[in-house]
Amino acid sequence: MPRTLRWLMLAVVLTTLPVATGVLVLDDEAPAMTPPEPPAYASTPLTDYDTTVVALSRAPFCDRIPEEALTEALAGDVGWTVTAYRNGQAAQMAPGVDDVAHEYGCRVDGAGLADGELRAWLFVPPVPRSRATELIADASGRPGCTRPAQAPAYGAPSVALVCPSGDRRWASFRGLFGDAWLTCSLAAPTSVPEQDLLDRAGRWCVAVAKAAAAS
Repeated sequence: MPRTLRWLMLAVVLTTLPVATGVLVLDDEAPAMTPPEPPAYASTPLTDYDTTVVALSRAPFCDRIPEEALTEALAGDVGWTVTAYRNGQAAQMAPGVDDVAHEYGCRVDGAGLADGELRAWLFVPPVPRSRATELIADASGRPGCTRPAQAPAYGAPSVALVCPSGDRRWASFRGLFGDAWLTCSLAAPTSVPEQDLLDRAGRWCVAVAKAAAAS
């Protein structure tokens, strides 16, 4: 091979080596891919949630409710406390009401200026449709309670109620999911407009139903 050609080939090799080396170094120094951030919590209005196709598991569910759902329902209050109870457990079902639970449920007491309170409970015994109708009639007959017009369904049959309680009002949804009876409610000061109260209660009740849904 002529000497000139050999020198040209050597020059090409020496020229390409630094380039290749540089590519390798750049690959080694490439930053590792970081996992994407989990999506922020977004609540679901009850009007956008078809409860007629939801099956529930009669089991503890309160620890599966996202904390963000509690904070939103209590108008941003993060100082709440949770009291959960199980089937057969002696528990305070409500302030001043002690009983043995035949349900899974929880109560969330707000500690901020909003003075809110959340409740949710799921009966353990199966509930036939006839009994669900009786439960709706009993709840609807409480003094001062009204049934908001065009309230979204929460199971079938179901009922939505707004009931006075001193300087607060309770908004509640209760209904039959298959043969599982689920109730959830939100208390807020009477200064909260009823539509806002119902919207927050509905979003809270969706979070409850999702937590209690059979996996």
